[in-house]
Order: sequence, then C-alpha cells, then structure tokens
Amino acid sequence: MKQSLGRSLRLAFRPWVEGIENIPQDGPAILASNHLSFSDSFFLPSMLDRKVTFIAKAEYFTSPGVKGKLTAAFFKGVGQVPVDRSGARGAGEAAIKAGIDVLARGELFGIYPEGTRSPDGRLYRGKPGGLARVALGSGAPVIPVAMIDTEKIQPPGQVMPKLMRPGIRIGKPLDFSRYHGMEHDRFILRSITDEVMYEIMKLSGQEYVDIYATAAKRQIAEAKKAADAAARQAEAAAARGTGAGSSADSSAGAGSSGADSSAADPSGAAPSAEAAPGATGSDPDPDPGTTGSGSASDPGRSGGGPSS
Repeated sequence: MKQSLGRSLRLAFRPWVEGIENIPQDGPAILASNHLSFSDSFFLPSMLDRKVTFIAKAEYFTSPGVKGKLTAAFFKGVGQVPVDRSGARGAGEAAIKAGIDVLARGELFGIYPEGTRSPDGRLYRGKPGGLARVALGSGAPVIPVAMIDTEKIQPPGQVMPKLMRPGIRIGKPLDFSRYHGMEHDRFILRSITDEVMYEIMKLSGQEYVDIYATAAKRQIAEAKKAADAAARQAEAAAARGTGAGSSADSSAGAGSSGADSSAADPSGAAPSAEAAPGATGSDPDPDPGTTGSGSASDPGRSGGGPSS
C-alpha cells in the first residue's frame, strides 16, 4: 500500500526534495519534522526508499464497521502504529516506547516535536518529553526535516485538495550521544529539543513562536469564542434599537394625526367636503406620520446588526 500511495502522490503532486542524501541507507534514525498538515505523514515517506513509522492515535485502528476496518488497514499499510492517548502521561510513555522499539529494529521513526499541527503555519516550541527521550533512549541520530507548503494543499474545511508542489528539506543528522544517561534531566531534554527546533526553523524559514502549539490553539479558540459572543451582543443591541425606532414612529404618527383633526375643525363638527381636501383622497401634502411604517431616514429601522 505504501508503494502505491507513494507513487500516486508523486505523480499527482510532484513533491520536491532537498537533502535526501542525509537519510542513511540503513540503521536507525529519527526524522524530526515540523507539522503543517495531516498529509505530512504521507508525503515524507512517499519520497524515501526506506519505511518510516509514525505513531497515530489508537482510535484510527479500533473504530467499528467497514469504514473503521478500512481506516485501520490504511494506517497499518502506510506504516503507522497505534498509541492509546486516553491518558496524557500514559500516552507520552506509550509513544516513547513505540519509538524506541521501532529504532531497535534498525528502522526510521518519524516524530513531530510540536506535538500537534501548527494552527497558522508558524513553527511552535517543541515538547521536550518525546523527541529527546527517544533520542537518548535509543542512541539514534536525529535528522531535522522541514515540510514546505503542505498546509496549502488541503486547508481545514476544504474538501478537494489543491494540486500543487509541496517541498521537503532534510538536514544533516544531529548526534546527542554526549548526553547519554541524562534522559531524566529536564534541562538536557529542553536543550536537545531546542537545538532540533532551531535546525528545523533554518530549513523551513518559518517564524518561530516560543509557546506550545496546543496553547496557541486554545488562545485562537478563545478569541473566536469572544468575537462570536461580541457579534451576538451587537446583533441583539441592533434588534432592540430597531424595536425602539418602530415604537417611536407609531407614537409620532398617532400624535400628528390627532393634531391634524383638531386643526381642521376646533368645534369638533364634521368638516365639509370643500374644507377638507383630504377627504376626497387627493391630499396634496399627506402627513408623514400617518402614511405607513415610519420614516426612511430612521436609523433604527434601516439596518440590522453587524455581520458576524
């Protein structure tokens, strides 16, 4: 399946690759990449002769029904292994163990140090627990990788992918054997992760943001929620203003009509046809307060709330 998928991706999108000579012909290595799109895990392996194993959430392998079985077969076919993410710490430990097992077999292991896809195309701070501990636990070299423009192929919400050429830049291997046995030192873990992220930044040309991508996603979601709430409040205020404008128009119309009647005949007697041109249906200057549903210049009636 990997071969057929890789062939299809190469024919349809024609990805370009720089630095492929930095991938070893054999032996274990960690491919540490930025993460722009769900397709990153497909484009990178499709351009390499060797198998690359990524981890994927266990739900992809355990969903019921025909669709679930097809999904599980697909992810197994492209070389992804399931990890139960039901517990945060348990998920991290399972991912680390899975990575070390893959490397112990002399294979390539792919990992995204950011921990999730970038919400806006920028490069975010790497999480120190996974990448660094796998590197120290396995002794394998870390090869920085930059995916280029994969997020533009199928942005969130777009059904059909855009046919364009994404790119892959592969850096030189990084050796962290000098930190062997120090996998429980959080300062060492942070130092390793930051060094790898710096190399990825140089390869990708992305703007670096010194917060975690998960935190950035929460901030974006909260900002959107606040903007939506403000828009709803503005719409409600505009609706109340419209209602107040209608009431004012009705009151003005009633008062004006009463004044016209008194002015026509102070005695209260019915006016004659000659004294009341409006009675014939040909009033040349009708009272605007009695002609309909309010003045056209009334701002309370002229529009709704702002667009959300």
